[in-house]
Amino acid sequence: MREKITSGQNKKVKQWRSLTSKKGRKATQTYLLEGWHLVQEAIKAHQLLTAIMGTAAQLADHAAELPADVAIYELTDSIAQTLGDTGTPQGIFATVPLPKDTAGDPTTAKGVWLFLDYVQDPGNIGTMVRTADAAGLTGVVFGKGTASRFLPKVLRSMQGSQFHIELVEADLHDWISTFTGRQLPVYGTNLDPQAKDYRDVPALTAGAIVMGNEGNGMAPDLQQLTTRNLYIPIKGQAESLNVAVAAGVVMFRLVG
Repeated sequence: MREKITSGQNKKVKQWRSLTSKKGRKATQTYLLEGWHLVQEAIKAHQLLTAIMGTAAQLADHAAELPADVAIYELTDSIAQTLGDTGTPQGIFATVPLPKDTAGDPTTAKGVWLFLDYVQDPGNIGTMVRTADAAGLTGVVFGKGTASRFLPKVLRSMQGSQFHIELVEADLHDWISTFTGRQLPVYGTNLDPQAKDYRDVPALTAGAIVMGNEGNGMAPDLQQLTTRNLYIPIKGQAESLNVAVAAGVVMFRLVG
């Protein structure tokens, strides 16, 4: 089905605009993908798309890759400019159902996971998800205080890696306790007297790595639950590493 929409007051257009907010996503149980790269990655990953919306030019450019069983809406350039979250949108979007199960199950989770504790910068989150994907991790758990994986800036920053690995929003206390109860190592990242050089622990085939808040690090109560906390030696004069950079260093070193 293909429908042309020329009015910015159209009910569907208003609904799509609302998807940049948590309230709008909850009301419709969908979220918005903005830009061809994300839409293409969703198609490649066989994600269920409920609609694809774009300008005539964008729909023509990508016609060969658009699924035949998804509703297509042609938008005027002016309407396309009002959708999404970027200042200069490409002019193509898609809607995707929110996952029904966002809790996950630490009792059966396999492989190596990245746990994010109160990480708030969308760019850092996206970089870590992409790095987890590149390093071969199974998934990422968004813990308390971490920015939502459905925020437009987080979605763009993940660059499609969200379709390649598992993403879960859950309580890290439960996940860490369950992993350690299963005898799976959980390594925190924190400089304390008992912390160990990240290069001196064995590679992981199953377990987790915890990254904390950009300014404050891991929550103290979570630090007490980990198998061990690790640190990255700094040889120069820099006070610390960006959390996403540190996560990349540790992930590529520890994931066997």
